[in-house]
Amino acid sequence: MKKLTRQIRIGTILIGGGAPCSVQSMCSTDTRNISATTQQIKALAIAGCELVRCAVLDTDAAEALESIKAGITIPLIADIHFDYKLALTALNKGIDGLRINPGNIGEKWKVQEVVQAARERSVPIRIGVNAGSLEKELLSKYGHASAEAMVESALGHVRILEDLGYDHIKISIKASDVTKTIEAYRLLSQRVDYPLHIGITEAGTTFSGTIKSSVGLGILLSEGIGDTLRVSLTGDPVDEIRVGYGILKALGLRQRGINLVSCPTCGRCQINLVPVAEDVERRLQGITKPITVAIMGCVVNGPGEAREADVGVAGGKGEGLLFRHGEVIRKVPENELADALVAEVEKMAEES
Repeated sequence: MKKLTRQIRIGTILIGGGAPCSVQSMCSTDTRNISATTQQIKALAIAGCELVRCAVLDTDAAEALESIKAGITIPLIADIHFDYKLALTALNKGIDGLRINPGNIGEKWKVQEVVQAARERSVPIRIGVNAGSLEKELLSKYGHASAEAMVESALGHVRILEDLGYDHIKISIKASDVTKTIEAYRLLSQRVDYPLHIGITEAGTTFSGTIKSSVGLGILLSEGIGDTLRVSLTGDPVDEIRVGYGILKALGLRQRGINLVSCPTCGRCQINLVPVAEDVERRLQGITKPITVAIMGCVVNGPGEAREADVGVAGGKGEGLLFRHGEVIRKVPENELADALVAEVEKMAEES
């Protein structure tokens, strides 16, 4: 059962309080390049991204946020470290969320100014703790970046905001180590009821990062922990969105896009199934309707799986049966299977 956390709003997106886990990403562009950043955010939005974060390294980047915000349709979060003036500028430019650790921006009056500006605009603040940048005193106390050290760091930042009467807070507490991240989130979830943003930081390339993120986030989500998520991949951030929804779909938490069921192939398969499955998956990426598609290679499991799917094919010798809602539509030659299946899915998407 999902843990019930406090609810906040970032732009149009409700987070926590029973709302579904939102999928977000971060731009890889230079925020000062307004055109490139806007185009990347538009591509992310098409893929299903619900929240997007931009790095704000200097005043020019902070100033650019206003134009970027005007050209996109999803909530914009500013990622800022150390400089409270950048946070104030970003808030003035109309951002929807702020990622800043209050303990890292200097004197109390600087934090007060940022909190006051955020309060006036109803902008939530995300505290983001990373195992790679823990405070020196905590590293000395614990000997290394342990889960306990990460939690203590997060709670220290939280207290700063709470002492200023601010509770529109979201927290993340990430490490590149999967088990450490899981342990840290479990501990933190027991200590606070603020919404949690989950992720495995610096997870790696699309291949290795997907594996680490699927394991780590899958475990946390299955335990009811996680109100927003980001899959951190070294590559195109659009892939982060695809993987994020894939994790949520696998757990039955969100239903967006194609749920592809395809067999691993074996000696029973009498059609060249791999290119068919890859072609179909690629061509159906733009479908947002939750449709289950089965691509099966033999007569043992194929007919049953295909009948359970919304649309499916079950391979025979050089041909396959095309199913829709359990009913055989027709027999299709092997070289036409991908086209027939894609056409049927697109037709179903238009009808629903």
